[in-house]
This record gives sequence, C-alpha cells and structure tokens, in this order.
Amino acid sequence: MPQSIVTKGGDGGETSLLYGGRVAKDDPRTEAYGALDEAISALGLARALCSDREVRERLLELERECFTVGAELATGSGQRAKLEAHFPTLGPERADALEREVHELEATVGLPQGFVLPGGSPGAAALDLGRSLVRRAERRAVSLRRSGELENGEVLRYLNRLSDLLFMLARKEEGERTEPK
Repeated sequence: MPQSIVTKGGDGGETSLLYGGRVAKDDPRTEAYGALDEAISALGLARALCSDREVRERLLELERECFTVGAELATGSGQRAKLEAHFPTLGPERADALEREVHELEATVGLPQGFVLPGGSPGAAALDLGRSLVRRAERRAVSLRRSGELENGEVLRYLNRLSDLLFMLARKEEGERTEPK
C-alpha cells in the first residue's frame, strides 16, 4: 500500500514532537505550533488574494520563515541541539530585519490616523486575519517560555515583529498612502 497521510497515531489524542516524544494534542507546545500553523494558512490565503506583487512575494518568504519558528515550537525540551544540527534556528537578526522592514513601510505607506477595521480589500483582510493568528501563536509561545519549555526567546521577538509587519503589509495592500509623521 502506498504511503498515506492517515497514520492513526493520533487517534488517542496524542501527537509526536519533532525529534521524539509524544504529547497530548492540547499540550501547550502543540497549542503554540498549531496556532502558528493557522497563521501560516492565513498568510497563504492572503498571498492568494493580494494584488500587490511585492506583498505576495514577501508573504511567501514569511510563510517559509514561519516553518522555522514552528520547528522551534515543535521541538521538545532537551532536543534543541538536534534541531540546530538539522535546521536553521532564529537568531536576533531575523526580528531585527522585520523591524527594519516595518520602519521602511511606515516611511512609505504611513500609519493610519485611527483604528483600522479589517476589510479594506480581500488581501488586506486576510493579512489582518494572519496578524491576529500570529498574535495568538505569540501568546501561546509566551506561555511556553514562562513554563521553561521554550529555550529560544527570539521566537517571542520574531512573532511580535511579524505581527507588526503584517499590519503594515495590509496597509500597503490597501494602497493607503498617508503622510508619514
């Protein structure tokens, strides 16, 4: 029989972590990488809906970067060396790069003068959905960090900056051009 996505390994409510170990499907670690998976899906939707080519290209890059974050979240305690041996991990340069990009967008797109209601365009609405899902993943990652289950604090910085970037990409997608302050 050919390989199948159906493994039946999770039928009892458990799942495997990257590099071994099994946890309940509602384990805080699973909640964190599951929330990020939701965000990645929303970014894919945004990419499909956005009309701005630069935004679409950037979203594809961000989706790929989020898989690095997901690997960090899906790696159990004591397994970080294995993760580092096989995949790139987040260092401070990634969050710093996102911050620079946010500032560039602030200078060209400008900041809205008030609260933004999602729905200015289909692509921007999907970006705002992705941003809110990234913030959920961030909250779950904070819980992991506070419990000592997340070794790399850069995950928190990255997710925080990513939500800022998604906000600004949504404004760019809407074509909202305002005078920067």
